[in-house]
Amino acid sequence: MTLAVGYVLGLVLVAVVLFAIDALRIDVAAILLLLALVVPGILTPERALAGFGSDTILTLAGLFVLTEGVKRTGLVERIGLRLAGFGGTNPRGFFRLLILAGTSISAFLSNTVTAAVLVPLAIGGARRTNTPASKVLMPLAFATILSGGITLISTSTNLVVSGALPSFGLAPIRFFELAPVGLVTTAVGLLYLWFIAPRLVPNRGGGVGTTEDARRRFAAEIVLTPSSKLIGRTLANLQLSDALEVAVVGIRRGSRRLLRPRAGERLQSGDELVIEGEASQILGVKDYEGLDLKPDERPESDSTTADVQMVEAMVLPDSVMTDRTLRELRFQERSGFTVLGIHSANEARNIANLSRWRFQPGDVLLLQGPTDRLDRVGEDRGLLLLEDRSSHHPRSRKAPIAATIFAIAIVLAATGVLALPVAFLAGSLALVLTGCLRPDEVYAAIDWRILVLIASMLAFGAAMQDSGAARWLADLVVLHVSDHGPHAVLAAFAVLTALLTQPMSNQAAALIVLPVAIASAQSLGLDPRPFVIAVTLSASCSFLTPLEPACVLVWGPGRYRFFDFVRVGGPLTAVCLLLTIFLVPIFWPLQPAG
Repeated sequence: MTLAVGYVLGLVLVAVVLFAIDALRIDVAAILLLLALVVPGILTPERALAGFGSDTILTLAGLFVLTEGVKRTGLVERIGLRLAGFGGTNPRGFFRLLILAGTSISAFLSNTVTAAVLVPLAIGGARRTNTPASKVLMPLAFATILSGGITLISTSTNLVVSGALPSFGLAPIRFFELAPVGLVTTAVGLLYLWFIAPRLVPNRGGGVGTTEDARRRFAAEIVLTPSSKLIGRTLANLQLSDALEVAVVGIRRGSRRLLRPRAGERLQSGDELVIEGEASQILGVKDYEGLDLKPDERPESDSTTADVQMVEAMVLPDSVMTDRTLRELRFQERSGFTVLGIHSANEARNIANLSRWRFQPGDVLLLQGPTDRLDRVGEDRGLLLLEDRSSHHPRSRKAPIAATIFAIAIVLAATGVLALPVAFLAGSLALVLTGCLRPDEVYAAIDWRILVLIASMLAFGAAMQDSGAARWLADLVVLHVSDHGPHAVLAAFAVLTALLTQPMSNQAAALIVLPVAIASAQSLGLDPRPFVIAVTLSASCSFLTPLEPACVLVWGPGRYRFFDFVRVGGPLTAVCLLLTIFLVPIFWPLQPAG
């Protein structure tokens, strides 16, 4: 072992420790490791910084933006609401559909985004059916990770490995190249999550803290759109309480007002429904087909303009709104803001008509309007601005446009018409030009920490190769494992990658093992391609700890303990690894052709 090899391997150990203990931000730790390679001269500055200008970084940036466009327009949430409507009366069927949706969506979108959208629906379903949320949330998080091997963009790890391969003289991973193994692994994993995981997941009670139940509930008015297919259906068939967790407390039909309407009441054209729910649930009505929020007055402010914000605002004791109605105030006309819902500070008062409601101090309005007038409306109307609700997508009408742009970018990349980074960057530009995203949202959508991490770890991979560390480790593996055959060598790298991906990021683990696996294959005279595929797929087997972002999202709401992930994720990790080790040599023979 040379001094350079020992130094680089020592840095590998430092990297594992830094990423595992989370003492520093991952991007800060990555930059420190990068500097530790440049300063002693292990890598030249040009070689070390080459990763920052690579196709991989541009592709990931474009993918972040495309995902944000789909997220901002509420496409994923619409799918979730449809599922909630299908399974409202069948809890087990609903949760299985939700898990299937998580797996299907995350094959093309970030698993973190998918989990972030579907977890609230899972919590709501658990509350409605009196099912412990712990029984649902962990399987859902695992489901979003499970499909990491279906497409090239299922996870950023696939893109990172693919982008690194040309430096080893290997062709990048094709868009659906991983699918033969990924689809089988996903199918078997789904069966595990449906039938076995629920028996292993602990019962942590309701799994939803009391703060969830203490949030303000707003009264709002919704209307059936003229072309709505919901006309003629009963309230029970509408399933608003199941899909959106809002309660229908009244119906206005011409001059008639029906309080406490029966579940069998059939909706008619022109009906206006009075509903109650939390702010996010009220705003979710915009994503439910055939329904829309009724503003306090006409004309409604354009919710698709660039600088629109949604906020909660409380009526102060000295407010000009006290004991006056929205009509008397001509609120929308004078302020430019639309009142989407009202929360009464006095629980004894029922809100039946937003426009005629007389405000009292402590009442809270759910407002939507131009960002540049936000401070002014607070000062002029005597309102205290509370929570910003703008994260709930105000551009749901552009969801079909965002979905089309996303699909076209995927098709162009998958068919090779455009290079992957070009297709994704073109799609990102199209999202801006069509108003699905604002330019500032494009930059905010990019996770710069991940890009810095990946660019730095690409340099780490180059150091492993240039210093001879990859070759030294490869010789060590060959010496101790090769006697058991090439399949054993492949299995060793798959297991090593899966172990490393638990305490550190998937991308970092893959980039550390990749050069060693390729060097080992070449040393044994084997085709390196199956080793690349095995490392790539194994890097997505991050089920043993709650450190994966999708698992972090469910750790608190599910009231899980650290060992719960080992107990439920352990068998799933073993199944995925065994399938990978068995199937990869079938589709990618270990012996080179010819």
